[in-house]
Amino acid sequence: MKKWISVLLSVCMLLAAGIPVLAAEQNDGSAADTGTVSNDILWQEAVPVWSDGEEISGEFFARTEAVAAAAIVNTDSFVDKAADEKDFDVPCKAALLMDEGTGQILYAKNADAPLPIASITKVMTMLLVFEAIDAGRISLSDTVPITAHAYSMGGSQIWLEPGEIFTVDELLKAVAVSSANDAAVALAEYVGGSEAVFCDMMNKRAQQLGMENTHFVNACGLDAEGHLSSARDVALMSRELMKHEKVFDYTTIWMDYLRNGQTQLVNTNKMLHSYSGTTGLKTGTTGKAGVCISATAKRQDLSLIAVVLGSATGTERFDAAKKLLDFGFSNFESKPFPQLENCPEYIEVRYGVQKKAQISYTLPGHLLFLKGQAKELESRITLPEYVDAPMSEGTIIGSVGLYSAGQKIKEYDIILRENLEKVDFKKALEIIFRTAADMGGKQQKTGSF
Repeated sequence: MKKWISVLLSVCMLLAAGIPVLAAEQNDGSAADTGTVSNDILWQEAVPVWSDGEEISGEFFARTEAVAAAAIVNTDSFVDKAADEKDFDVPCKAALLMDEGTGQILYAKNADAPLPIASITKVMTMLLVFEAIDAGRISLSDTVPITAHAYSMGGSQIWLEPGEIFTVDELLKAVAVSSANDAAVALAEYVGGSEAVFCDMMNKRAQQLGMENTHFVNACGLDAEGHLSSARDVALMSRELMKHEKVFDYTTIWMDYLRNGQTQLVNTNKMLHSYSGTTGLKTGTTGKAGVCISATAKRQDLSLIAVVLGSATGTERFDAAKKLLDFGFSNFESKPFPQLENCPEYIEVRYGVQKKAQISYTLPGHLLFLKGQAKELESRITLPEYVDAPMSEGTIIGSVGLYSAGQKIKEYDIILRENLEKVDFKKALEIIFRTAADMGGKQQKTGSF
């Protein structure tokens, strides 16, 4: 009993004395100011060249540096301007170059024009198949019976026969390597129940990905009224598919076989043997779409997506993709975010019901720069020793500064992950009586008074 009275008196004295306010505390109860972000970014002269040494227009780089020097960019990319036809052109109706790591657009030509995309449609088909696998709804070893509808597909195919049985793994290989329309429809029917239902799934997923100029009518990409997409949208779905790294086990196959060696598969993406770092992703050709590709390649830490729609020939398609990728690899680089040291998971809490609270960091995995601009990257944490209750979940309480050659170039938030309730007289009494009840229960069990 004496212990309870002592605890109660101590709490009452604390509350009666009032809770002092820190000089650095804000009026809204947020954490103390931890400093401002410097607007100085280390921008050095870029070298505008192709991989073969040919110079390109300097206008793009001048525009990029002028914008970036004005303020810190709001993304994980430190390249704030895309090149376009004014800088250089490629032989196709529409094109786009994207950094896969950040989603930054590096080049755009008619990027939002709705166009037929032929078998690049299969990027979305494969994406939904891999998502079904990840969700546990199907597996690579599942067997798929071939229907008459899948058999009826024209264009590129592996000549499926009604009643034949293939695994999901085999059909994915046929789609990724040989661009088989019949295999794509067979997978669509297996995942969606019918190709029509699967197309609804494709359109819903496109909407979720922000593909504003896309509408799918079939799962394979054969010419059909209203079956359209854009270079930007193709890049978006390609980037999403690339999150499923298993896809590269298929898209990097040059030659393979099905039906116990009776059916040969040869990859339609000839860049696998002609462009260093090629990882995929999908070619496409129809009368309405022309010759197209969503080409992916990776060198060191930089992974790029080059979309080419509506070329006149296969040679022009591959030349356009290579020129876009050359531009990317010659002028940009990806850097991993510098490792943080002494990175606390909790922060101390004053005047709160709880003594500490969880915090989280909003940090990117990789950073995109013009080549030569990122030097001696390091990160530094700015975090107060404690925060004062009350405080709401999501409150910014600190930051991680990103520095290049000693200069701060960007700041990332550290936020509170839970609500902090302040201890008042009522809450203190509740805690005391709850603690007293717990102590009393323990004493009764032990028989001591």
